[in-house]
Amino acid sequence: MNSNGLAACRLRVANCPVDALSFDQAVGEICRRMRVRQKTHIVFINAAKVVKYRSHPDLAAVVDGADLLLADGVPVVWASRLAGAPLPGRVNGTDLMERMVECCAELGFRVFFFGATQDVVAKTVEEFKRRHPQLQVAGFRNGYYRPEEEAAIVDQINQCHPDLLLLAMGTPQKELWAHRHLESLDVAVCEGVGGSFDVVAGVTRRAPRWMQVTGLEWFYRFLQEPRRMWRRYLVTNSMFVWLALVDAVRSRCVGVQPNNTDVNHATRTS
Repeated sequence: MNSNGLAACRLRVANCPVDALSFDQAVGEICRRMRVRQKTHIVFINAAKVVKYRSHPDLAAVVDGADLLLADGVPVVWASRLAGAPLPGRVNGTDLMERMVECCAELGFRVFFFGATQDVVAKTVEEFKRRHPQLQVAGFRNGYYRPEEEAAIVDQINQCHPDLLLLAMGTPQKELWAHRHLESLDVAVCEGVGGSFDVVAGVTRRAPRWMQVTGLEWFYRFLQEPRRMWRRYLVTNSMFVWLALVDAVRSRCVGVQPNNTDVNHATRTS
């Protein structure tokens, strides 16, 4: 328990670190960090990222150094329970993005939207402004650029002085981008949101609620794009199940010894 009364144990699920934060705890912690301008990199952990953590050393290094690691997938929560060190619940990336935009609108924080196509990011901003007319949009731009343009993009974001940067790119692009530039950015919190702009813009549909809570959201996405997604889900999900089972057996044999690291373990100064 930290000085703010926040239970924030950093556990490991199939050897990948995850913070034991509920959805509401995550919202409160992010708001606190924006309020005090505490540099924070948020990474969401799902089954695919657990698998990539093992095979992608650069991503693993970013995950290990991230400030908040949130359990985005129901399977991750299930795996933690199977291993005997249960997470408090899922912190879905799209749901958290929508809640944080709502909080920013209520509290006067400024948001910069970065990623997706120009049409999608513009529609996302338009939709959020419709929902929250008082929202302060610091700026927005698409996620398509040449490597040599990154410094100019950082300058563009800094000129807008946002409190929250929403980064809509794939994995590991968004994690690596945030890791490279967070210290140079005039922003408190950088939150990777993957394809969430597509959802808000109406390009992609989310699964029905019952599929979300039962861990079948991936299957709904597969049904929308079977040719593109079949290999990813077949290979990744099978590997995750295997890693989770191995982790559960090992944990039961040696006893669960979670890493009781406070969420402020990687506190940066701004």
